[in-house]
Amino acid sequence: MASSRKYEMDLTTGAILPKLLKFCIPLALSGMLQLLYNAADVIVVGRFCGSTALAAVGSNGSLVNLLVNLFIGLSVGTGIVTARFYGAKDSEKIRRSVHTAMLLGVMAGLFVMVVGLTISGWMLEHVMGVPEDVLPLAKLYLRIIFLGMPAQMTYNFGASILRAVGDTKRSLYILSVSGLINVVLNLIFVTVLDMSVAGVALATIISQYISAFRVVRCLMHSDSDIRLMPSELRMDVSILKQFVRLGLPAGAQSVMFSLSNMIIQTSINSFGTLAMAGNAAAQNLDGFIYNAKNSVYQGSITFTSQNVGARQYDRISRICRTACVVVTVIGLGLGLLTFGFGRQLLAIYDPNPEVIEFGMIRLFVFGCTYFLNGIMEVFVGCMRGMGSSMLPMVVTLVGVCGLRIVWIYTIFAAFHTPMVLYSSYPVTWILTGIVHFFCYLHVKRKLLEKAGQQEAA
Repeated sequence: MASSRKYEMDLTTGAILPKLLKFCIPLALSGMLQLLYNAADVIVVGRFCGSTALAAVGSNGSLVNLLVNLFIGLSVGTGIVTARFYGAKDSEKIRRSVHTAMLLGVMAGLFVMVVGLTISGWMLEHVMGVPEDVLPLAKLYLRIIFLGMPAQMTYNFGASILRAVGDTKRSLYILSVSGLINVVLNLIFVTVLDMSVAGVALATIISQYISAFRVVRCLMHSDSDIRLMPSELRMDVSILKQFVRLGLPAGAQSVMFSLSNMIIQTSINSFGTLAMAGNAAAQNLDGFIYNAKNSVYQGSITFTSQNVGARQYDRISRICRTACVVVTVIGLGLGLLTFGFGRQLLAIYDPNPEVIEFGMIRLFVFGCTYFLNGIMEVFVGCMRGMGSSMLPMVVTLVGVCGLRIVWIYTIFAAFHTPMVLYSSYPVTWILTGIVHFFCYLHVKRKLLEKAGQQEAA
């Protein structure tokens, strides 16, 4: 078998669980390594620059996500479409999909960079209410981070293409090197050159550009249908429409998630700098759980997409059941483990006892309930893999984002405590997950009816 093809997986045949684990484990490790970019920032800043600098780095994640998640959603759409073509063994459409996706990724990165540099300072000051002692450092950090957006988008679109053909190992290899470089540069820029938040931001974007270069190089040297040739970079309108139809709702959903999280971050800011620092550290820790369970969500999309392309509809229910079991084990296992060692882990970021106490509240809520979010996302992933992206978006916007905002302005307004604020997460996951389950059954039934009509014709 050709060297680049050995990384690809045909997900339309064979036992589901072994292939799902083979797909998800490298993807989960890749996500965790990507999270280490920010973890290294947070740990180095918290240990060497103090709680104010830690709050500056940790308080802007929701704002960055608000601006980038629309296009990250589009990268999800590229993966769905490419995986479907791969399952159908349509080489020509795979090639057109790859070149459209990579050009779109570069354009999206440049757009987000310009918008972020233009409005991020105003958003921090006038919308999120970042305290005055934190604001200058937060602005500086963001200005540098947004310079790395072209690289971040290029990497994400390239990685989505690799995932579409079942290749999650090479993303892991790429991020292993970049993550190590990021940690080393963090220590040099902060402890040796005394650059504070500017140093950790600079280390992050250097690592991102290295990742982008390597994923492009990987695609250019591929000897399969996903080979990237710069001379063929162009927008295929028909392919782009499919990206937008499937990816735009996912991106819009992520934007609304970020908006509700930004409102929650604003609520956390009302408790002061130490609460912001504790939340930043705990958020970084539960981010590792999120990336592990998110790999199962990504797996549910890719597995379902390939099988729909291959018309292996009988495997969809087994994919969904298997993914739900795996994500529950991951969510509960890692969540309870993180909470059990929470104080020791939070002390790595900031040894201040008040910071640790604030962080433990978040770790308790998320550690016990994060698996519920994972189950909800598996239903969403299977629906998107079947070609339905608008329905799960609407349900999620109402059930998660809408109810969470209502909670903040009603329940949290009446009982102004961090525990009440964080409780909005599991409440909305449960309610929305139930609705998603019935939507999943509806979408699968419609898909089977359409397939039966096509066969009859």
